[in-house]
Order: sequence, then C-alpha cells, then structure tokens
Amino acid sequence: MAKDLAECNVNGASVLVMQNGKTVYRNIFGLASNDSLYRMASMTKPVTAVAVMTLYDKKLLSIEDPVEKYLPEFSDLCIVEADDNNHIIKSSYVKNIPTIKHLLTHTSGILAGRSGAVYLEKMTPEDDRTLSSAVKFYSECGLDFEPFSKQEYSATAAFDVLAKIVETVSGQDYNEYLQQYIFRPLNMKDTTFVPSQDQWNRIIPMHDRINGHNAEGITYKGCVFEKTPVTHYLGGAGLISSLEDYSAFANMLLGEGELSGTRILSEDSVKLISQAHVPREIMDMRERWGLGVRVITQENYKLPVGTFGWSGAYGTHFWVDPKNMITAVYLKNSRFDGGSGAVTSENFESDVFNSLE
Repeated sequence: MAKDLAECNVNGASVLVMQNGKTVYRNIFGLASNDSLYRMASMTKPVTAVAVMTLYDKKLLSIEDPVEKYLPEFSDLCIVEADDNNHIIKSSYVKNIPTIKHLLTHTSGILAGRSGAVYLEKMTPEDDRTLSSAVKFYSECGLDFEPFSKQEYSATAAFDVLAKIVETVSGQDYNEYLQQYIFRPLNMKDTTFVPSQDQWNRIIPMHDRINGHNAEGITYKGCVFEKTPVTHYLGGAGLISSLEDYSAFANMLLGEGELSGTRILSEDSVKLISQAHVPREIMDMRERWGLGVRVITQENYKLPVGTFGWSGAYGTHFWVDPKNMITAVYLKNSRFDGGSGAVTSENFESDVFNSLE
C-alpha cells in the first residue's frame, strides 16, 4: 500500500482481512476515513447472485429456468453481428434459450461483445432511467453469441435482467428486496442503490492520475455508476457500500450462508455460487465463473483453488478463501487501474498470501 500511495496508484483506500471470524488486519490509507463509502461497481454482481439464490432456496425459481419464463419479452432472440460500420446484422435465431445460469456466468450473450457495445451506444437516457426501461431495451437487442457457446463479460445487462427477474418473482422493488433479505439481516446499514445526503457526503472522492500526479476523477451528479441515475437499480454495478458492510457480506459467504446466527442462504446455494460452472472448453483460465463470482480453478495462482470473489471497475476487490478461512476486502475508487487484475488488487492479494503462516 505504501508503494501504491507513493506511485499515485491510489489516493485513499480501506482494507480489512479476517480469518476464522476475527480481524487480523484493518487499515485506512490516504484520503479514506473510517466512515468512507465506496462506489462498488461490479462488486454489486455477487450481491445480485445472492438475491437470486434466496429465491432458489424458496423454490420460487431454478437457475436452469429460461429467462423468458419470467420475462416473456426475451423470447425469439436473434444472434447478431456488428459490421465494419457498426451496423447490426441479424444472423440467426438462438438455438440454446438463455437461462438464469447463463446470465450468472456471463455465457448468455446479452450485450457481451462488439454488438453489445454498439447497442449500448444507442441507449438513451430514457432507456437508462429505471431497471424496467433498461431491461426493455435489452430485450430488443440481439445476442452476441449462442448462449453457453462461449463466455464474454456482460458488464451491466445480464445482471440487470437478473435483478428484474428478482422483482418479477418477489413482487418487490429490487432495492427494497435487497434491504429486507440481505442488507438489514446482515446489518449492512450503508449499502444501497439510493444514498441519503449523509451517505453522498461520505462517498470517497474519485481518484485519477494525470501526468503521474494525483487528481480528482470525474463523477456525475446524482449517479453512483457512470451516468446511470440512482432511479435505475443497476444489478451489476449500482451499489455503494462500506468496509464493514461488505466484509459482513463476504463472511456470510464464508459461513456457508450464515453470519452470527443469521442465515441468508442455504449451504447448497453457497456451494452453487462458489463452484465453477463454465467448462474449460470455453474458459480455460486460472479462474472460471461461478454464479456472479470468479472461482480459482488452477494451482498456479497465489490464492488457493476454491477461492472465490470479484472486483469492480473503480478498483474494489474481495475474495473468500474457504481453505484458510479468510475473507479479504479492499476498497478504493479510481478512474484507472480498476477491474479484475488491477495492480493494487494484485498487490493486496500478494500481501495477504505472503503473510500466511
């Protein structure tokens, strides 16, 4: 962390490592403070996966269910391609109907490639205003590939569709569903899509680095993630959270769905979340997708096989290590060096792994 601060890779960060339910390291760096809140970006995705699995536990859905069972507008989908002029060309109708599991494992083809990027350029502020309007827009787009024929990251669309399925099945507003079934039971009082004024004031400034020096990064008024308003509960990117809140979430997963006597998920659901579902034939990497999380699947990596977690575009990062009974959460907000494989995240992993006795 000292090196990253000195090199202006980070201007403020919060770190919490726990083992066997006890804090072994907690520290606040730079401009961060004890009550700082962070834009979680894609670390929203594991929360959405847990929300889906709470409905699975209630036997209200199966991860093998087709998306169109809950959202009929996703029937009769086409595979499309973008030509050299960014025109969308329809090539064929889908043979494999996209399922909930495909959404959770980035194998659905929904806005997950070049064609998806072209569609997103055409998305209007009105389309982006709410979860419902966004999902309606996605339903009118073609798929980048045949579901489960390959894997490509769906940054927002797939997990928005999952959030809409949660709303449809539960009959509840998505933000309220998360509050009732995940955040309030885990005492995650600073985790939300819609910050209060006090919470807005506590969100750490966005960091940038210009000509090798620290600078304040761009943010957009009234938006947690990019230009998307907080009226749109982004299932894959829209939450703010705190160090203690997200650590509680991680420790619930380490506890196989339970934290301090409060059960959020069944053990079976946590096992499903934390196992690799994408075959090596289409994802032959050190990590493969579980449900909303990456799962370490090869021995030649610093974290043990079976470790799972994810990252965010603004540099947030976490993992759950069942072998060593560790949860680790690293929070920063930066306009560069974010996402999976960020230098600061890799440094954090090395620090924790090298500290194991």
